[in-house]
Amino acid sequence: MPPTISVCIATYRRNDRLSALLNDLARQRRLPDQVVVVDNDASGGARSLIEQHLAAGAPFRIDYDVQPEPNIAMTRNRTVELATGQWLAFIDDDERAPEEWLLELLQAGIRYDADGVLAPVEPQVPPTAPSWIRRGRFYDFPHQASGAPVPLDCMRFGNVLLRADRLKSEPGPFDPRHGLMTGEDGDLLVRLAHKGAKIVWYEQAPVFEPIESKRLSLRWLLLRALSGGQGFARGVVDGRYRPIGWIGRSLFFLRSLLQLIVSATLALLTLPFGRHHAAAWLVRAWANIGKLSVYWGWRYRAYARGS
Repeated sequence: MPPTISVCIATYRRNDRLSALLNDLARQRRLPDQVVVVDNDASGGARSLIEQHLAAGAPFRIDYDVQPEPNIAMTRNRTVELATGQWLAFIDDDERAPEEWLLELLQAGIRYDADGVLAPVEPQVPPTAPSWIRRGRFYDFPHQASGAPVPLDCMRFGNVLLRADRLKSEPGPFDPRHGLMTGEDGDLLVRLAHKGAKIVWYEQAPVFEPIESKRLSLRWLLLRALSGGQGFARGVVDGRYRPIGWIGRSLFFLRSLLQLIVSATLALLTLPFGRHHAAAWLVRAWANIGKLSVYWGWRYRAYARGS
């Protein structure tokens, strides 16, 4: 008997994009057995949309619930609680899934005898974006060979398939302490990997992310870099990626400080050669500010309302 798959979606006030994603899921070559949508909007703003798709004859079961507290980890935890499939696929509510997506993910999980499969999230920058944004390729993520183990410091959600038994055996499984910051996804995947889970990359199952206009700004790029730098530094300082002592923490601090100075300097020096060059170095500088901020205990809360 073929394995069952639940697609898990955490959402917050993106009904147009969520509707487009549900339409994508209805066109999958390998239909999900269940779609779980958990709304982090306390007013349940997506409920009527889900009812519309059910009334229109969605070709899969849809389970909808509201998780009212602003917390991405708790919202994702609720999707896991409601999911009944043997495999759980996670996709963001603003992404688009090609028809082959779910079939390719499942086949990769079986082919590589994996506990988890991560795949690309390809950005789609609108042609109306500023030229420096389009030239800078700021939204790209690194790729790697299909079947290769995913490095611990590259673990992230957005497009991932996990064995349900592995996931549900982990306490949480997402840690609510990360619920207003980014990094709850990497934290979970690293914990699973440390406990023996085989998590591989698969290049042939991409999803696409149309970049919203509010993200086409230097301010958004800098805040994302700050948050990413903090998440990476927490993993290093806490010994999540490999054991580290006080000497290692001190060296990481000094290296981050040096990288901040160099990046900030190059941001100024490269400005005459194009804004995209200067912005790229400035983004690196803010990532290192994020790393250093971990040492004095400040946390940027990316998912706090109004941030």
